[in-house]
Amino acid sequence: MGLSWLWSRMLWMNRTILWLLFIVNFFGTVYGYIWYWNQLVYTYERFPSWLLVFVPDSPTASLFFTLTLLYLLFPPSESASRFVQVTRMIIEGLAVVTSVKYGLWAVSMIVATGAQGGELNWQHGMLVFSHLGMAVEVLLYARFMKAGFKAVVVATAWLLLNDTIDYTFGVFPWLADELMDDLPQVRLFTYGLSIFSFIVGWLALRARKQA
Repeated sequence: MGLSWLWSRMLWMNRTILWLLFIVNFFGTVYGYIWYWNQLVYTYERFPSWLLVFVPDSPTASLFFTLTLLYLLFPPSESASRFVQVTRMIIEGLAVVTSVKYGLWAVSMIVATGAQGGELNWQHGMLVFSHLGMAVEVLLYARFMKAGFKAVVVATAWLLLNDTIDYTFGVFPWLADELMDDLPQVRLFTYGLSIFSFIVGWLALRARKQA
């Protein structure tokens, strides 16, 4: 175990930093669900209610990472039941792949909107910053998680299911008007980003074993 890894652990696993990240991500998650409120209401009024869980992609990713921070702050004991341990690994796996996927997806859609002449404002800048932060922070903390290959596979299966539901039933995150005529390309990009997130997530988690 190298000195750089030990220094990194002392820095990022400092409880003050963990608590600050928890608070930021908690309120960011709440804000994210509020941001999706209109689409949630729209979906509830026009689609089967079971589709609601597939609507708020980014805040759900943020929720998974927020829960992961709780595991890092209050790790279950080694004697914890197998159910507790497996649940933790699945949540961590979901945190990694969903944060990478939806962090990059949101930034890509904003950039694509601007490239096609869409009007961008300060909120778009805030969204770019916050969503890039989602991807960066989860990759920083992947080395301290317990999730392994199986958890990443399960998480990626969820991503692909979410993609399929989104573009089959039309409950994907609302896009700018400039992108609606590119929906087939957006769908293909979304599926491809799920696979990319699987690869990046697994490599990030493997860094723990190589430290």
